[in-house]
Parts: sequence; structure tokens; C-alpha cells
Amino acid sequence: MRQPPILERGRFAARIAQTGADLAAAQALRRTCFGRGDRAGASGTPDAIDTLCQHVLIFDRGGAVACTYRLRLFETGADLSDSYAAGFYDLAPLAARPGPLIELGRFCIRPGVGDPDVLRLAWAVLTAIVDRAGAAMLFGCSSFPGTDPAPYAEGFALLADQHVAPTAWRPGQRAPRTVALAGGGPPGPRAGQALPSLLRSYLGMGGRVSDHAVIDAVLGTLHVFTGLEVAAIPPARARALRAMAAGLEMPAFPSGAGVKADARPLAGGRTSA
Repeated sequence: MRQPPILERGRFAARIAQTGADLAAAQALRRTCFGRGDRAGASGTPDAIDTLCQHVLIFDRGGAVACTYRLRLFETGADLSDSYAAGFYDLAPLAARPGPLIELGRFCIRPGVGDPDVLRLAWAVLTAIVDRAGAAMLFGCSSFPGTDPAPYAEGFALLADQHVAPTAWRPGQRAPRTVALAGGGPPGPRAGQALPSLLRSYLGMGGRVSDHAVIDAVLGTLHVFTGLEVAAIPPARARALRAMAAGLEMPAFPSGAGVKADARPLAGGRTSA
């Protein structure tokens, strides 16, 4: 039996995945949104990281998944070597970061869903999870559709000019195919429109990015490492987020394993890789 939603807004309701069926629904949306690469739909198949994560789903009234993302908790920066992002970026500069840190990934919204309540619900649940864990930083990979960097030249220039992470925790290069953000000229007046909406949300809260993008042929995307220090979120924005999440009680992160890819309950278009 499907558990009641943890939060509702307008036509949409949020739940934490509890069963293999919930995880399968999240993976189905991921296949739709990340199905452009050499292994189309690769992000929709179960992986070892899925079993270590909490999965958030936003449903419409008809029961269809409108949005999903997954979260993994790390106690300190020294634990990041087996994170998803560490497969593409050298995260050694983050090793000394105090924790906890939360990796946010596979964030996607069903094509054609433009209702702002979807993102509001997603951010409200994320805010409650961050507060529940006492997280100091969110991080992950923010994706651009396609693997050709040319359409994003102005957006990359804007990132290089205003949003690159400080040297103290800026990740280094690890992936074999990368594109420098700088070097394509100054950002133009429409540079912000070349950035995905989810990345713009992170930047609006004080997020910072790597100095390069990774070309991910498997998923058919480009992506940049994105880090958001919770303490850097503007106070007014933090208050607004916490107001949306008021009264929301979140379960603890799974210890050692999350949702399994079967139907048993647990014992306990826009994308971001």
C-alpha cells in the first residue's frame, strides 16, 4: 500500500521512496530524461549508488512521477572518494571540508511539466532533509543537454566570470574529456539563458561550479561540478525555503543501504546528473 505524501502543494505531492516499485518509478523518469547518450537510459538502471541513497519523488494527482532526485549523505569530505561526482572530478580539495555533506543527483523533471509547484515541493523536501542531517554542503553534477559545448559558450563564460568555486575546494580534472569554461570570450547579455534552470537555482542560492565541464557520452550530457555551502545561502532565501518545509518531519538517511530494486518495503526534460 502506498504511503501518504509527506508534503502537498497544488496538484502535486512529495514522497520518500520506500519500496522497489517507488525506485522503479524514479528510474523510469530518469530513462526518459537522460536517454540521449551512447547508453541511452543508462541513468535509469539500478546502480550501487542507488542503494545508498534516499530517493525523493514528486507525483501528480494521476499518480505519475513529475520529478525525482536522489541524495547520499557523507559524514566528512574525506569520505567522498566513492561518490558519483568523484568518478568525473578530482575531489581531493574537498577532503578537508567539514561535514556532513549531501550529494544530490539524478534530479530531473518530466518533459512538459512546467508547474512551479513541482520545484517548490522539491526544494521544500530538500531543505527539510538538509536541516535534518545538519548538512554543511550540497554537491553534485549539473547537466546541460547534449555533448556539444558550442551552444553554451556564453553560459560557460558567465560561470567562469562569476561562479567558479574558490581554490580551497575547487575540484580538479579527472574525466578524459573536458571543456574549460573560460576562454570563449566575455559573457553576453543572454548568457544566463544558456544555463539550465536547475543550475540557475543553485547559483541564485550561492552555488559555485568547477572551472571545467565534463563531456559525458554515456548520458549524452555535459556537466559541471556544483557545490552549495549551506551557510552561503542568502538569509531571506533560507527563511523562504524553511517556511515551505515548516512542520515537515524527515526520516534519517539509510544506514548502509537505501531502497532495494524489488517490491519489498524498507526495513528502516530538466536534469542534474
